[in-house]
Amino acid sequence: MSDQNTKVRHDEKAHRYVLEVDDQELGFAEYRDDGQLQIFTHTEVDQSLSGQGMGSKLVRESLDDARRRGKRIVPVCGFVADYVKKHPEWNDIIDSPA
Repeated sequence: MSDQNTKVRHDEKAHRYVLEVDDQELGFAEYRDDGQLQIFTHTEVDQSLSGQGMGSKLVRESLDDARRRGKRIVPVCGFVADYVKKHPEWNDIIDSPA
């Protein structure tokens, strides 16, 4: 799967980031917005993309956007929590779940 055929877009009304591959929605990362906190609750990527790094791309670009917007991240979703544990460059914007 070519990276040029993929993009992540923010659907602010639905409180989710959407992974699009060849103009098809094949993944999402849902969150709750709580003021300055963006609480990631659930992430899914279509099984056809398994092992291609698309889940990581989705989370990375979601976190990039949240950082640009001055948000702090609470990784309730297991996939997001695992991602930030492996990537300490996000530590400055991570808050632990209550």
